[in-house]
Amino acid sequence: MVRQEQGPVRGSGQDPALQFISSFGPHLHRLCPHFVADPRPTRGSLFRIYRDTRFSPDKRPFKMHVGIHFSHASGKDAHVPVFYLRLEPGNCFAAAGMWHPDSIALTKIRTAIVAKPVQWAKVRRKLEIEGASLVRPPRGFDPNHRFIEDLKRKDFVASVGLTEAQVCGPKFLQDFVAACKAMLPLVEFTTWALGLEPSACCFRTSRS
Repeated sequence: MVRQEQGPVRGSGQDPALQFISSFGPHLHRLCPHFVADPRPTRGSLFRIYRDTRFSPDKRPFKMHVGIHFSHASGKDAHVPVFYLRLEPGNCFAAAGMWHPDSIALTKIRTAIVAKPVQWAKVRRKLEIEGASLVRPPRGFDPNHRFIEDLKRKDFVASVGLTEAQVCGPKFLQDFVAACKAMLPLVEFTTWALGLEPSACCFRTSRS
């Protein structure tokens, strides 16, 4: 029996989360073989379950949500495309793309949008891009470009909301797979823009 003081994530969320990561692995491989589903309890796809309580009056040791990321295998840091899942009461969603990429990655994505506007237009027709943006156009880019609002972006993320009924239902894995498929065009484009090895289904075009 799990002791109550272990907290909601440790007591009831960690093991199912690791099992979910394992179950999603084959589906992820079919979507993008170079993305990784790592079911290790630490340093894998599951974000750390412990809160940083050093400067907080709330000393509860465990988080109240579960975060899972499926990153490109070449990524040694946070600045690579990912699929993401967040499970929290009243705030469950799937997401994909790049959140707060560094300046080098941002420049590569912006340059790819300028170089391949037709392909980017296809991404935009399918997805609503979310996140923060610059107030002014970034230096070195045409302020009159047709995608100037996208060139001003500091994040390139899409998301799909999930209900608690879905998360707790028997088809949750299939629903998450469907959400990832819907967001795949953004992952493909950003993977190509960063020069990472694409999957078999990934964004197909030359850089010329």
